Amino acid sequence: MASRLLLKSSLRYLGNSGNLTKIAKQFKSTQAPKLAETLVNCPPTKTTTLENGMRVATEDTGAPTATIGLWIDAGSRFETEENNGVAHFLEHMAFKGTSKRSQTDLELEVENMGAHLNAYTSREQTVFYAKCLSQDVPKALEILSDILQNSKLGENEIERERGVILREMQEVETNLQEVVFDHLHSTAFQGTPLGRTILGPTKNIKCISRNDLQEYIKTYYTPARMVLAGAGGVDHDSLVQAAKSHFGCATTTSASCDATLTRCRFTGSDLRVRDDAMPLAHVAIAVEGCGWNNPDNIPLMVGNTLIGAWDRSQGGGATNSSKLAQAVATDNLAHSFQSFNTCYKETGLWGIYFVAQPLVLEDLVYNIQEEWMRLCTSITQAEVDRAKNLLKTNMLLQLDGTTPVCEDIGRQMLCYGRRVPLHELEKRINSITADNVQDVMLKYVYDRCPAVAAVGPVEALPDYNRIRGSMYWLRY
Repeated sequence: MASRLLLKSSLRYLGNSGNLTKIAKQFKSTQAPKLAETLVNCPPTKTTTLENGMRVATEDTGAPTATIGLWIDAGSRFETEENNGVAHFLEHMAFKGTSKRSQTDLELEVENMGAHLNAYTSREQTVFYAKCLSQDVPKALEILSDILQNSKLGENEIERERGVILREMQEVETNLQEVVFDHLHSTAFQGTPLGRTILGPTKNIKCISRNDLQEYIKTYYTPARMVLAGAGGVDHDSLVQAAKSHFGCATTTSASCDATLTRCRFTGSDLRVRDDAMPLAHVAIAVEGCGWNNPDNIPLMVGNTLIGAWDRSQGGGATNSSKLAQAVATDNLAHSFQSFNTCYKETGLWGIYFVAQPLVLEDLVYNIQEEWMRLCTSITQAEVDRAKNLLKTNMLLQLDGTTPVCEDIGRQMLCYGRRVPLHELEKRINSITADNVQDVMLKYVYDRCPAVAAVGPVEALPDYNRIRGSMYWLRY
């Protein structure tokens, strides 16, 4: 009886046209804003350049937490053959104590704040950053400045850290994806700084001295090569004043100014480490891509998204939008694959990494190159539109949190000299057409010499001349 009364009451309410109008207005007013409006209304990135050349860039979202960090234009690319590994060694030494704090004091102070300190080294950048509560930003910056400017670099700590790095190198050797990408760089950029590993060779780690570390700091850890980035609950003006206080006396040395970038040439070649005891082959094939500032980068990113990624453990594939994923899943050609577009200042690597059983390597490489050639010659606008939407989604998902945003600010300030607004990036992606992608793929992929790196049971992998010969189609 109660349910019938409730039903009648609901019908009377819905029968009232005025109420329907109110409901429509209510739903209309709570509609989510369009993507373009959301991107335009993102907090702006404020930038300030100090007198000594250091740049400060922040995005204040008013969050209760914040990430601040120092992005330094220094990495393994700026090393020589003799000191290769010194940048990564310095990253390890950063948390071993300063002239003001012992290692124990430093760790206790960070833990008492509830903060997290971290660092990493890449081929072109070294980064030190802290995640903390917004009210602890000044203290976190003071600790970062102390680490960068006053590290003791004690002989005992250096000797201890040698063993840590050597063990880390052994661990990296078990990560076959890392191994393959190191081999890919060494063959693609052979004889150039980009061809060296980030960790450096064992012989260098065993003999890097305190003087080597100090010389690298003196040359590259200078204000003109640094960006102080902040995201979350960060007040820009306060951070600028704190930066002046902690880094205002630092100067850029003549050695830092004279440190020019050596152009790294790409060489089509291959490097294979055959080990038939391994169950699966790990292979990377890449052509030369473009640098961060090159306008071809966006079409290459769209092409990279079109190739996509697939993993057997995640299922799917036969109904995947990626035609390569469909072929791989249908014919059981690989355990996984992922396309990549790695950028450096003036060059890059665009290609694919895959893991497969040895007997299917020939068929898998054939399918990969067929898909590459299809992107060069007969791609459709519908495919490109789908890839553009996926690229924008991935772009936004990667900026979820203060740390990814801070990383984006620091990296872009070093690579572009500015933070590219999201709405501008979206506009550039939206402007890409199928013809743009085809033109760029023809420029970078079609009839180009690839670099190949392979580890494992790779006897069945086609030889280099066959792979090179499939980088174009003969038309009659």
